[in-house]
Amino acid sequence: MMKLHSGNFAWQETNLPDTALYPALQQSLSCDCLIIGGGISGALCAYLLAESGINAVLIDKRTIASGSTLANTGLLQFTNDKMLTAMIHTFGEEPAVRFYGMCREAVDKLIRLSHSLGEEARFIHRSSLYYASTEEDTRSLYEEYHTLRKYRFPVEWWDAALIAERFPFHKPGAIFHHASAEGNPFAFVHGLIEAAISRGVAVFENTEATGFDFREHSVLCRAGKHMIQAKHVIFATGYETQQFHKAKGAYLTSSYVMVTEPVRQFNDWFERCLIWETARPYLYLRTTPDNRIMIGGLDEPLSGGKLDKARYLHQGEQLLKRLHGLFPDKRELKAAYAWGAVFGQSRDGLPFIGTHPEYPRCYFVEGYGGNGTVYSLIAAEMITDVIAGKARPDMEWFSLQRSSKPASAVKR
Repeated sequence: MMKLHSGNFAWQETNLPDTALYPALQQSLSCDCLIIGGGISGALCAYLLAESGINAVLIDKRTIASGSTLANTGLLQFTNDKMLTAMIHTFGEEPAVRFYGMCREAVDKLIRLSHSLGEEARFIHRSSLYYASTEEDTRSLYEEYHTLRKYRFPVEWWDAALIAERFPFHKPGAIFHHASAEGNPFAFVHGLIEAAISRGVAVFENTEATGFDFREHSVLCRAGKHMIQAKHVIFATGYETQQFHKAKGAYLTSSYVMVTEPVRQFNDWFERCLIWETARPYLYLRTTPDNRIMIGGLDEPLSGGKLDKARYLHQGEQLLKRLHGLFPDKRELKAAYAWGAVFGQSRDGLPFIGTHPEYPRCYFVEGYGGNGTVYSLIAAEMITDVIAGKARPDMEWFSLQRSSKPASAVKR
């Protein structure tokens, strides 16, 4: 079992009531769709399949939401690790703009969906500041601002004077917009799972898929002593999907997060907006409902292909120093939580969604990149549509076997 994270996590202990426990599988079953993985991707698939009237079973070898979801920092944005300008240069205008549009729609859908769940599970709207880390980055960021404006994305340009007026740090320029959100991903997954169960999904944790028999009209999945026969299987196994197949354009890194003790005031933080930067690897910051600050980043290679369990302590200290540098009046703040986690990225900036020739009747969800939750919704919608019999030719753009450029433009 891959070690996905290590450290002291915030989500289980802050603003969250007791979460439900689910049984291990005790008998053989059959269903229309088996979902493997009980994180954000799997929970979204379970919920949307149930909404479409598709009989589904979800299993997780751990407990629900205890994989990468536990380390997820809960930021939703339509802007991506790869700027729209760069995506247009790589993929062409139509598919790049359409992809950014899909991400913006996904943020709105996630917010609406979350508001049908309990209060702890809800995403709330936030504004977002994307600043130039250096003077040299200002030109490309300003070009990105004009690209986003050209295609009617709701952004503003902030110069150094406006940034200095609203924050205690000085940066040469930034893109600002109001179309982001933040939330507690651990609570969101548990809320989705409970909603899916109420719609007929069977959920089992501590239940590992140990083998597969691919048949003409079904897949037989071994889970310990029992069997699950399904017409379709969705692998929502996150970064561990690399153990089933190696995505050619994917790579894994170590990423780190630190969460402070509660803060007395945010007078120096305009609208408590999300903050991130152009540097690579980048820092990102947000606040939490119980008035803490969460800062993440300092990504580095995954040493020996495994997470260094002790490294998060050092990197957490470095993140705290970076926070103190940005917000000098908060130098008294100390770390309350810190962790390190495996983080997956794709070389072309797109997620991996779809089928694999060695796994017939199966679909994979690999939402690699900083917008993983947004990508997971896009994937869950696409796969649900295909299983329900609705054509989604745009899924081909996210193919697991894609080359550096898509074969055709993403169609509306």
